[in-house]
Amino acid sequence: MPAASAAPHPVTSAILDQLGGIVLGKTHALRLALSCLLARGHLLIEDQPGVGKTTLAHALAVSLGLEFQRVQFTSDLLPADLIGVSIFDATQQGFRFHAGPLFTQVLLTDEINRSTPKTQSALLEAMEERQVSVDGKTHALPTPFFVIATQNPSQQIGTFPLPESQLDRFLMRLSLGMPDAAAERALLAGEDRRAMIQQLKPCIDPAGLLALQAEVARVHVGESLLDYVQVLLARSRQLPGGGLSPRAGLGLLAAARAWALTAGRQHVLPDDIQAVLPSVAAHRLNATDSRASGEALVRELIEAVALP
Repeated sequence: MPAASAAPHPVTSAILDQLGGIVLGKTHALRLALSCLLARGHLLIEDQPGVGKTTLAHALAVSLGLEFQRVQFTSDLLPADLIGVSIFDATQQGFRFHAGPLFTQVLLTDEINRSTPKTQSALLEAMEERQVSVDGKTHALPTPFFVIATQNPSQQIGTFPLPESQLDRFLMRLSLGMPDAAAERALLAGEDRRAMIQQLKPCIDPAGLLALQAEVARVHVGESLLDYVQVLLARSRQLPGGGLSPRAGLGLLAAARAWALTAGRQHVLPDDIQAVLPSVAAHRLNATDSRASGEALVRELIEAVALP
């Protein structure tokens, strides 16, 4: 089969090898995170505190050679703290915009669900349009622009659930989980991860990343796989809550293309779609159906729809 003979993509393989030396024992999650950014998507990492969410985000930004800003979200964080403010300049006799930390290539919003809905919503235009509007003027964000958000489980004290419109802006949601015994022992006995990140070198520059994203967009998806995705979308809409939107379907195809490229292929296989489907779909289904987890609904979809 083509999948067996293809060699991993050399650039993405180098990136994943470097990330794997920082975040131990999480090969699948690291490949999903990289695929998300290659597909031009934003990433939500949800897990318990202390499992490496922030470390992954920082290491990913450094490995991709991108400018990086981190904002700790709290209940008193205001939209202006994120976007910036216009301040009157006496020498110019006019207001001058002072950009906030949002104006970077990778924005890590740490513990996004500890901020109020008003501040969360300030990200909406930026994530969707790659621009923000302040005082009637539009300000373009850098290219490329990614939001990597971390959030704690919603049952923890002091969290504000992300609204459905905000969740839908994230192409993928993933969890790292606790390390296995071997990875945890290596963490305990090894060097501090933050110090290791400072020693990392970029595996690619922004121009190379944009070229790689263009390569992802050219990965072929056959008619039979388009039929498969369409049936998955239609089947999801039989679930309570409305199911997956056309935007979710487009995101699924983009993520599958990126996943295929990391394997060194220029065409998508059914396995690629199934590999990324839980991360693309679970948070969208979970937001509309409180009776079952999104992961359980995705498993139901996979079992219900025959492979092409």
